[in-house]
Amino acid sequence: MSYTEMPGARVPIRMWADPATVEDGALRQLQNVATLPWIKGLAVMPDVHYGKGATVGSVIAMKDAVCPAAVGVDIGCGMSAVRTSLTANDLPGDLSGLRTRVEAVIPVGRGMHDEAVDPGRLHGCPTAGWDDFWSRFDGVAEAVRFRQGRAAKQMGTLGGGNHFVEICLDTEGAVWLLLHSGSRNIGKELAEHHIGRAQKLPHNQGLVDRDLAVFVADTPEMAAYRHDLFWAQEYAKHNRAVMMGLLQGVVRKEFKKAKPTFDRVISCHHNYVAEERYDGMDLLVTRKGAIRAGSGEYGIIPGSMGTGSYIVKGLGNAASLNSASHGAGRRMSRSAAKRRFNAGDLADQTRGVECRKDSGVVDEIPAAYKSIDQVVERQRDLVEVVAKLKQVVCVKG
Repeated sequence: MSYTEMPGARVPIRMWADPATVEDGALRQLQNVATLPWIKGLAVMPDVHYGKGATVGSVIAMKDAVCPAAVGVDIGCGMSAVRTSLTANDLPGDLSGLRTRVEAVIPVGRGMHDEAVDPGRLHGCPTAGWDDFWSRFDGVAEAVRFRQGRAAKQMGTLGGGNHFVEICLDTEGAVWLLLHSGSRNIGKELAEHHIGRAQKLPHNQGLVDRDLAVFVADTPEMAAYRHDLFWAQEYAKHNRAVMMGLLQGVVRKEFKKAKPTFDRVISCHHNYVAEERYDGMDLLVTRKGAIRAGSGEYGIIPGSMGTGSYIVKGLGNAASLNSASHGAGRRMSRSAAKRRFNAGDLADQTRGVECRKDSGVVDEIPAAYKSIDQVVERQRDLVEVVAKLKQVVCVKG
């Protein structure tokens, strides 16, 4: 499957989705992005849908500028996955106890740890740069600096919404651990602070959409945003690493007799900014609901809580700005899903998965999402499939 090229004001819009299936609001957002004076490239992933501020599933390359709303408020949100030495035969028939123990170790929703987790006590959790990372918190926006204690206690926590921790099986029966989370409340507050600052800058007053306000190079506002952006992206990466360390600890304890081992962890952001070079230009590439899929780079494309996920390897397609989708993508809003479905529908659609099946997570029902299989099929020129996973346990906030 290749892309469809649609005309845009300053750059063409390269779309790996069928334009006829993309809602009007998302198409308007993409057309607005294409008007930005700094834009040099725009790629749209097959999980595209309307998003707050900017389109989910969009990859925006700009010269000397970055749009904080196009990153989103969950800076650095992404995925981590690891294959274990366990197989389906090692799992008990009743997985409810395993889910309960995961929930006891990893706080969900707005929860946090009673005390900050020391990554040094977690087997396999990387600690390189940990002290330097926290020392740089002193340089974040003063309006958010008072949140350091909360940020420390939320390190290694899940959050709510579409974030999850899963235990999965691949098609060969191997057990995988999979999780999805980002920079928690500290990332959200930093994002909202800088979005507000950008919208007040004089050079943004004539934009077609105030949500597309940007910071431009060689200004103090850009320097401040870059510091906080990259710090929050690092926070999100550490957050997933700590959670994965906690999750592996649960698995080691639960399956002590099997002496489980773990492969190298795969981790990727899907709401972030990277400095990359295209067509001889150094650009700032914003991926909101998209992963980097450079040649040979591993990525994770999750589906909904009842359908499974894919481990992929990038093909390095420059037309997509070396990108691929971040998941299945919603096909209806959370409010629409709550109006249409109930807890009984959720139980039916998650049959065989040990997970919450109550009204509090009906907005995450599989029917609210696009088909993950179709989404992956539409980007065969962007990634190759390494493994297909199906969850047997799913923890949500």
